[in-house]
Amino acid sequence: MKASERIINEVAQGLLGWEQGVSWFSSLEPVEQKAVLHEVVRHSMQAHATAKDGREGVLRSGVKPTANPAVLIVREPLIQQMGKIISLPEAEYVKAFRVLLSTFVVADTRRRELECRGNCTHSWHNLM
Repeated sequence: MKASERIINEVAQGLLGWEQGVSWFSSLEPVEQKAVLHEVVRHSMQAHATAKDGREGVLRSGVKPTANPAVLIVREPLIQQMGKIISLPEAEYVKAFRVLLSTFVVADTRRRELECRGNCTHSWHNLM
C-alpha cells in the first residue's frame, strides 16, 4: 500500500485526524495533490459512493456548500462530477480534497459497517 493510500484510509477510519490529513495534503506539490485526488476518487468508487454520500460529505468537510467541489459532488452521475472536481484549478485542490475525502469517509464507513463487519479481508480496512 502506498503511503498516500494509507493516509487516506487512516483518515477515513479515524486513525489519523482530519486536520492532519488536510495538512499532509496541503504540504504536497500540486502534481502530487492531483494524483492524490485521483486516488480518493478511485477509493470512493470502490466504496460505491453516491451523491447522497456527497451531500453528507459536504456537511462534514468544512467547505461552504456553494464552493465548486461542494456543488459538484451532490450531482449525478457522480463519477463525472468527481472528474470535474479533479479538473478544477490548483487553487481549488484543498477544498476538492476535503469534499472528496469526506465523501469517501461516508461511503467507506457504510461499506465497513455493512459489507465488511467481522470478516473483512481488505488490507486497507485492517490498518490497526
